[in-house]
Amino acid sequence: MPPADGATTWLSSSLLTQRGLHGSGVATCEPVEPQRFSTTVADGGRGRLFIAVPFDPNQTWSVKPRHHVTGTVNGMAVRGVIERRSHGYGFTLGPAWVRDCGVDVGDTVPVVLVPEGPQRADLAADIAEALAAHPRAGAYFDSLAQFYRRAYLSWIDATKRSPAKRAERIAEMIKLLDVGIKQRPNS
Repeated sequence: MPPADGATTWLSSSLLTQRGLHGSGVATCEPVEPQRFSTTVADGGRGRLFIAVPFDPNQTWSVKPRHHVTGTVNGMAVRGVIERRSHGYGFTLGPAWVRDCGVDVGDTVPVVLVPEGPQRADLAADIAEALAAHPRAGAYFDSLAQFYRRAYLSWIDATKRSPAKRAERIAEMIKLLDVGIKQRPNS
């Protein structure tokens, strides 16, 4: 967990690892800049807190059904999913995080967020092209948590010595994603 006063340093130093830029079908590119802002904590219901996000993640990052993010709220590490609400965008922090965070409804807190896991711009060209050619599969891939995205990419990347096998695996991934299967069945 990052220190409270080192949120920016922690994000910068771990961004490449968190976004998966070291292998697994991922190409090296410029990292996404963290979004930094302050917000007033709202009641999320049932012991949760709601963190309003003052930007549209579809415009700031890329269009996705769900935006999985990582970062800090008041210097404490968080992971969440930014969702559209009637009054804008935001994410909810659960009761366990609330218990240990020292933050309450009405507090104004600093927030730093980045997209979690490999993003479309980070992918190897052949994978990015396949996802772009199949919009439904691409949108489903983008909506997956990083665990599932990385699993598909690792499985494809395991074919380094066989380009034909790599192409077969990319095609299979597209087929599975197109019908909404988030994890490749064990074979």
